Amino acid sequence: MSGEQQAAAVSTADASAADAPRRLVFEMEIPIRWGDMDAVGHVNNTVYFRYMEQLRISWFESMDLSAEPDWHGPVIVDARCSFLRELRYPGTVLARHYIGEIGRSSFQTYAQMARTDDPATVYAEGAVKVVWIDRRQRRSVALSEQVRRELLLPRLRLAP
Repeated sequence: MSGEQQAAAVSTADASAADAPRRLVFEMEIPIRWGDMDAVGHVNNTVYFRYMEQLRISWFESMDLSAEPDWHGPVIVDARCSFLRELRYPGTVLARHYIGEIGRSSFQTYAQMARTDDPATVYAEGAVKVVWIDRRQRRSVALSEQVRRELLLPRLRLAP
């Protein structure tokens, strides 16, 4: 495959991911810390993944998964982030979490990061594929009906 064909394939994959149906299910504010900055003066690229992780973990913590066995839970199999504009200190990130396609044992999530003082501008966006696993057997397991319901239930909150 030529470089142009590879670029077209990546572009097509990115476009189809951008067009995938998604539903806003959670949002929260995350303070930008001075230590999140790098030598260039903007939030370091690795920190965006921490913001998405905190968003995802806070979303999971908001769910009622009490009927799920303790040894069942999520594992990340794919993560990406597109950096669209610089985030800088001081400020607060408005992080929005979306659910996408839900499969037998996996689901796609998406994140958008804006600033609370500029909520209409997307500064970064990312995606994560999550697989539900049995930690004892180290294998994927089907999502229970309870998990499926919880994934789709909006839990919107603005302040930490």
